[in-house]
Amino acid sequence: MAKQELSYDSICRDIKAGQFRPLYVLMGEEPYFIDRITDLIIERALGESERDFNQLILYGADTKVTDVINAARRFPMMAERQLVVVREAQLIANIDLLTNYARKPLASTILVINYKYKTLDRRKTLAAAVEKNGILFDSKKIKDYKMPDFVAAMLRQRAMTAQGNAVLMLVDHIGNDLELLNRELDKLQILLDRQPVKAVTPALVEKNIGISKDFNNFELQSALARKDVLKANRIIRYFEKDPVNHPIQNTLPLLFNYYANLLICHYTPDRSEQNLMSVLGFRYPVQIHDYIIGLKNCPAMKTFRLIHEIRLADARSKGIDATSTHTDGDILKELVYKILH
Repeated sequence: MAKQELSYDSICRDIKAGQFRPLYVLMGEEPYFIDRITDLIIERALGESERDFNQLILYGADTKVTDVINAARRFPMMAERQLVVVREAQLIANIDLLTNYARKPLASTILVINYKYKTLDRRKTLAAAVEKNGILFDSKKIKDYKMPDFVAAMLRQRAMTAQGNAVLMLVDHIGNDLELLNRELDKLQILLDRQPVKAVTPALVEKNIGISKDFNNFELQSALARKDVLKANRIIRYFEKDPVNHPIQNTLPLLFNYYANLLICHYTPDRSEQNLMSVLGFRYPVQIHDYIIGLKNCPAMKTFRLIHEIRLADARSKGIDATSTHTDGDILKELVYKILH
């Protein structure tokens, strides 16, 4: 039976409690979690006075597997343990040669392997040895639909709250780029540091992160749900004038998700707000409002057709329709017209 993989939160809890494992292989496509775990180990594993002789940082581009093994097999000097961190380990050739060490890692060494953007083959012996004797963590991207909850959780960690559409504005602008999100939240935390109520408002986001509270994808979705022709067209004209910050490739996935979820709502027998939030996996009432309105304004069959239209628009935006000479702005205008009429 396969060993159950520990979560990011549980790994961090153990590290903060001083419970270290001799071997960590942190792999996967999301660098944010890999960097956070590594930074936490560096912060907690050794005292300040122990680091000069017992902490070693290696980089994959300049390192061989034998260098890693030799460093890990050294004993600490005047300390309980030593720390060896290998960054960019995905650049090391023949990484599987670590298998013998992973089968019997030195108890006085904490070896941290950063294997970003790639994963070890779990069918091979190295992954099995790491899982048995240490931590094998697969750092995965946060799904788009889970980002509002993730942003809300990051705000809570900073003792901050969000008002109105602030969370959705952040998600719309930043997507699932967690490093950028972390930097932007740090900025907001500094701004709110001396405020008695540390609330992130739409106005604060607009002023300090460069997002318009009136002209963004979330507001476009709301305008389309309400059949607000004037506002929807104002927003797409705003997008057309600033395609760098408002690319169609960010807008179409949001609209696709909205109408795909709306179709689910149409075929859900219990359409109460509470049940629809449960069905769609939403946690906040603000997330469901557009769907309640959309159920009234967009029948199921039209919703189905619009999903097809969004797919066609996506294909044209990627140049698949060779006969089309439309710009991205033209494609979005045509799509919005079909949604509204």
